[in-house]
Amino acid sequence: MLLAPLLLGIINKTKAFYAGRTGQPLLQAYWDIGKLLGKGAVYSRSTTLLFRLSPSLILASMITALFLMPSGGLLSPLAFSGDLILFAYLLGLARFFTVTAALDTGSAFEGMGASREVLFSALAEPALFLSLAALAGLTHTYSLSAVYFGLNIEVWKTAFPALLLLVAALFVVFLAENSRIPVDDPNTHLELTMIHEVMVLDHSGPDFAFIQYAASLKLWLLGSMIVGILVPLRGAGFWLEEILFRLGMGLLAVLVGYVESSRARLFLPRVPKFIGSAAVLAALALLLVLR
Repeated sequence: MLLAPLLLGIINKTKAFYAGRTGQPLLQAYWDIGKLLGKGAVYSRSTTLLFRLSPSLILASMITALFLMPSGGLLSPLAFSGDLILFAYLLGLARFFTVTAALDTGSAFEGMGASREVLFSALAEPALFLSLAALAGLTHTYSLSAVYFGLNIEVWKTAFPALLLLVAALFVVFLAENSRIPVDDPNTHLELTMIHEVMVLDHSGPDFAFIQYAASLKLWLLGSMIVGILVPLRGAGFWLEEILFRLGMGLLAVLVGYVESSRARLFLPRVPKFIGSAAVLAALALLLVLR
């Protein structure tokens, strides 16, 4: 909960490095959230109670999902058999409130962004569920903690191709769900090209702070899924696992910054093909696991 906004700082610093700039401070996301919490919120007369409640419900969904995800050498505090299904649906619940709040404003721009968000999520969610099914098949368990603590070096030796396909699929889902390049540009200011950012234009003050913090938690959650697969040192000691996990999260943020610095956003009609490739990769991984 404390380190999640730091990922945004690492991504921005990496992008500034490749652009030859100093860039904003590493802790800028913390200052922005703190400044927003100290401001007041402005609400349009055309919005309903749903618009006011949505930021809190989005943040609550992300925090609940966070308590289902193991971290390095730590089991999740709310682990139970089948929690991976709840985890995926909590991400969907947060998206539902984001979209409905955007539609509640009656804005044509926000409605356009909501439409794109629903389309792209409909392509990304099958890839996420297929990836979770493949991981469950590899470890013969339906709890996220048991899944990731079951991914040891021996599993990597026997299922190396399937795990590589899963990492590739989850990385595409990671970029799509977090509105990163090449799917979306989080720094764009053109309404016609926005996807996620256009849906939160009417939020302000603490509400916008909740949404920004929830977005950083989502970045951490989906990143944890990738790093949890790539760092299979289970039983190597609590501190070593924790250090490697956090180092892996930092390197993932650097990789995202490099991707955003080295390529442009995709032409919008090509985005569904890019996201759909993740479902294909996850399906191939599941076939390899089940054969």
